Amino acid sequence: MAEIGALIRKQQSKFVETLAKKSHFSMSEVDGLLSVYRKLSEGLEVDRMDRTRFREFLHNAFDMTDDILLDRIFKRFDADNDGYVSREEWVYGLSVFLKGNEDQHIEYCFDIYDLNSDGFISREEMLNMLKTCLGRQGLEEDQDEGVKDLIEMTLRKMDIDKDGRISESDWTQTIKAEPLMLEAFGPCLPQRNAGEIFLEKCREAD
Repeated sequence: MAEIGALIRKQQSKFVETLAKKSHFSMSEVDGLLSVYRKLSEGLEVDRMDRTRFREFLHNAFDMTDDILLDRIFKRFDADNDGYVSREEWVYGLSVFLKGNEDQHIEYCFDIYDLNSDGFISREEMLNMLKTCLGRQGLEEDQDEGVKDLIEMTLRKMDIDKDGRISESDWTQTIKAEPLMLEAFGPCLPQRNAGEIFLEKCREAD
């Protein structure tokens, strides 16, 4: 039994080391993240964090509430599109979410906002996201024209090739020039302090 236990610990250590090498996390941070994953997945099959628990995690840890963006973030983490977030997807997804560099965050936010994953952010997609985002700030339905005006202003700034939609190239060039527009269509990244607090709790959980 002791030999089996030692073998399991060795395999776990190797797994953690591999995840750390392929992410922005230290081994102790990966250990902590996997501990959080086990707690969130309690009662489910191994490597099977479902959409509901993942959304609850984002809400509780980072105060994210936008249904459209929560679903998009889940799909971004669920790299193999099987409807669940595995341990590997959890660590690699959080690596970009919490510690991604500028280029990773630019790509990540574009993917989140490209609701139908066709490689462009269209007027309709912007309308859906901005109505939801501004609606939480007390925007009345009869103020749709204000949202449409905001979309036209955004397009004038971001639609560099003037084709009536925002390509990934348009997006990248704009954000490189004006980084504050990274989350133009709603919060899809944690506030810096919230991310640091979460990681500190993970290190403590290790």
